[in-house]
Amino acid sequence: MKKNKIVRGYAFVILSAVIFGLMPLITKLIYEDGVNAVTLVFLRNLFALPMLAALALRNDGKIKIKAKEIPEISIIAIVGCCATPVLLLSSYNYIPSGTATVFHFIYPAVVVIGSFVFLKEKINSGHVLSVVICMIGIALFYDTSGAINFKGSLFALASGVTYSLYIIMISKFKDKNISVFTFTFFVSAVAAAVMFALCAVTGELAFPESIRGWTLVAAFALFIHVGAMVLFQSGTFLIGGSKASILSTFEPITSVIVGILIFKEQTSALTILGTVLVISASVLITTIDNRQNSKES
Repeated sequence: MKKNKIVRGYAFVILSAVIFGLMPLITKLIYEDGVNAVTLVFLRNLFALPMLAALALRNDGKIKIKAKEIPEISIIAIVGCCATPVLLLSSYNYIPSGTATVFHFIYPAVVVIGSFVFLKEKINSGHVLSVVICMIGIALFYDTSGAINFKGSLFALASGVTYSLYIIMISKFKDKNISVFTFTFFVSAVAAAVMFALCAVTGELAFPESIRGWTLVAAFALFIHVGAMVLFQSGTFLIGGSKASILSTFEPITSVIVGILIFKEQTSALTILGTVLVISASVLITTIDNRQNSKES
């Protein structure tokens, strides 16, 4: 029975990572229908609310948080569900989707650095090595011919930084009793409100131009924002956070493969090596943390 749970846990996490890795494909199809990154993030959060509400009601019997938690949840929403996806989705307009996802995966290294600087958590030689490997991997993407767009690269890297802040804030969220569905519902609600306001102020609101576009947006919200998240959380519950983090590296692998096979994005030996190094750095960090936690427990 225990073995079956572990197998299901691995399957859930890998499937969630593959779904996340397909995000660039769905995003580019939606862009073809006239939608921009800011509007897509708004619609993604908005369309996810009914499903998240249903899951929260089924799991908790109610959708409720404490008033004092609203400011903290709002900051988490703005950083993790507004800034991060807007930056990452915007980067697809300038650089290959696989490259964008790999750049985004600097977040494990940034989490280590941020935890050390701001939270005064201990850092060891293994953490330092993983950060160095990650930086070397990213450096290999630099093309002296100027083929790699600076603006797109900056967006993707910034999305990794904001996502790392999002992870740190979630790990320090005070109320550990709130369910993932209720938490995600309120985070998505705040994000939808903020993104709608941003669209209204900047004039960036651009709805899909066809039924196909609306269908893709709905599918994006259902499979990416809800489905992949639920699978990841379920898998994490079965196999633990460290193993789940390692298996999440299937996301950039999927994005790179999709970029090459479907979008015909060109790659080089150095790019492949850089991808391997960034992913290896993520695996190394989570493996070290896993061993540390096992020793301490």
